[in-house]
Amino acid sequence: MSTIVDKIKAIEDEMNKTQKNKATSYHLGTLKAKLAKLRRELLTPSSGGGGGPGVGFDVAKTGVARVGFVGFPSVGKSTLMSKITGTHSEVGAYEFTTLTTVPGVIQYKGAKIQILDLPGIIEGAKDGKGRGRQVIAVARTCSLIFIVLDVLKPLGDKKIIERELEGFGIRLNKQPPPIYFKKKEKGGVNVTSTVTLTNLDTDTVKAILSEYRIHNADVSFKADCTPDDLIDVIEGNRIYIPCIYVLNKIDQISIEELDIVYRIPHSIPISAHHGWNFDDLLEKMWLYLDLARIYTKPKGQLPDYSAPVVIKKSDASIEKFCNTIHKAILKEFKHALVWGSSAKHQPQKVGKEHILADEDVVQIIKKVNN
Repeated sequence: MSTIVDKIKAIEDEMNKTQKNKATSYHLGTLKAKLAKLRRELLTPSSGGGGGPGVGFDVAKTGVARVGFVGFPSVGKSTLMSKITGTHSEVGAYEFTTLTTVPGVIQYKGAKIQILDLPGIIEGAKDGKGRGRQVIAVARTCSLIFIVLDVLKPLGDKKIIERELEGFGIRLNKQPPPIYFKKKEKGGVNVTSTVTLTNLDTDTVKAILSEYRIHNADVSFKADCTPDDLIDVIEGNRIYIPCIYVLNKIDQISIEELDIVYRIPHSIPISAHHGWNFDDLLEKMWLYLDLARIYTKPKGQLPDYSAPVVIKKSDASIEKFCNTIHKAILKEFKHALVWGSSAKHQPQKVGKEHILADEDVVQIIKKVNN
């Protein structure tokens, strides 16, 4: 383990000493690729059983989504968890109170959402310090991450935690880079782009690929991407997770300071101790989870608004809706009637490919068996 960490440190030191300019871009691209490969070794050790979260960390998934609380020790994660879920997580004004993952559940807008209070992260987690690797392994399974920060020192802590998560292949509030990459048997490396590339040239692309022993590939850029973007696509194990920065302890700052804090992107200021601003936090959580509530309407009856079927908006087809209720429904499916904002008229007769919107009402019409 220490040898990988030593190698990582040596490469990071060399990168810090290297001036960034056109002449060094090839060298830096190669170093970044070497670094990514070493980080992968750290994340998935070849010696048996080291890659998973480990005892006390791995928690069975429940509900329609999973929100993980990540933060330094003693920023108020456990207090927040207890207040919004009613789950008791050990609270203490000293570091490392929570030593395992504590699960809880919150019911919100008819959806059951799992909340995980992860043990306090420490700087150097990505390099194996503390329980950081296990914490981050669980964070990778979340639909949304709350980075809980002490409002008295938010930006420094924010930067450290982001760096730790980035080191483990978690990309916060980002989309996968628009890069088409395909290995081939022969023909060398073919690089094309639909925009002018200011961070990469063909030589740097080839240098990065060469570090992965790839000498034949098609690479096409649809945006002005960086060497890091290309490495992310080659590695193929990056996870793109939305994130909300929860700025706790606002009862300890002035109104003027609060105005400044509100300008931090993707953030919600709260006081876990006093329960302030929880409504805004939960509303933002719902927005970032990007869920849709679909109501069922049995034939000849009113819609059931008490128990929506909750699915991701990005995958809200009639087919997904049916499978979420029961896998057998599609076998008897003839068509569906839809009321709501996704319907052109009320109701609209649709097939299983139809994409639903939040709060649509659906009635399934089954085939008539003779």
